[in-house]
Amino acid sequence: MELGLHVQNFTWPGGPRQLGPTLAKVARTAEAGGFSRLTVMDHLWQIGILGPPEQEMLEGYTALGFLAAHTERVLLHTLVTGVVYRHPGLLAKAVTTLDVLSGGRAGLGIGAAWNDAEAIGLGLPFPPLAERFERLEETLRICRQMWSGSEEPFEGAHYRLGRTLNSPQSLSRPHPKIMIGGSGERKTLRLVARYADACNIFHTAETPRKLDALREHCAREGRDYAEIEKTTVLRLGPGAKANEVLAELRAAHELGFTAVYLTTLAEQDPFPALEMCATEVIPEISSW
Repeated sequence: MELGLHVQNFTWPGGPRQLGPTLAKVARTAEAGGFSRLTVMDHLWQIGILGPPEQEMLEGYTALGFLAAHTERVLLHTLVTGVVYRHPGLLAKAVTTLDVLSGGRAGLGIGAAWNDAEAIGLGLPFPPLAERFERLEETLRICRQMWSGSEEPFEGAHYRLGRTLNSPQSLSRPHPKIMIGGSGERKTLRLVARYADACNIFHTAETPRKLDALREHCAREGRDYAEIEKTTVLRLGPGAKANEVLAELRAAHELGFTAVYLTTLAEQDPFPALEMCATEVIPEISSW
């Protein structure tokens, strides 16, 4: 099992002036401690489960570029990009740029988007859910086409690209890892089976049914269920103990998750949790 660090809280001591140095230290500490992935949210305001919208939030791809310069090995991606926040051609270019400049360490995390408040607040498009899913599928097709080397036009219901030129091409081959976030059994997991390398779903009592649904979609798509990576997020409360974290990771592993992204929920100082994971959790799970 692999562990990723998901950074979703930037309200740290020192305020905005210290945010850059603190984030760089978080990244270096996580990588040195054995985390294999580093992710950020693709939000522009803080989300309600974590705090008020006025709390500090960084734009995702700018933050990932910064993190690429302060790390050497970890996989970098959003968890996950809201599909309607960027045009697909620009999104593919952004991920490609991150991949090239990081030495082949970028991934594309993407989903149908849900935070209408920030979209409306900042004037971003936020069509109805059915249309967002249509746009999600077209975006996946466009990204894969651009990473394939094809320069053919793309004509969809929502996007039209005259020439899908992508130069320089991504270092990751055949393309940066594609993760779709969400656990909708009819639409989201069908898209995972058809287009993605990984899924990210909530770890709940419904997880076995969600994974069964993914297995059925894979069968219909002629896809090997085993080749799709199953990932989830585990939020650590203040003072989380290693034995508690290991118990939750074991339960997730037994369900079929092979990568878990850890994040702190209410603890503003991330370093105690990073130290605990590096010394007590990662050495234990490395053999799973």
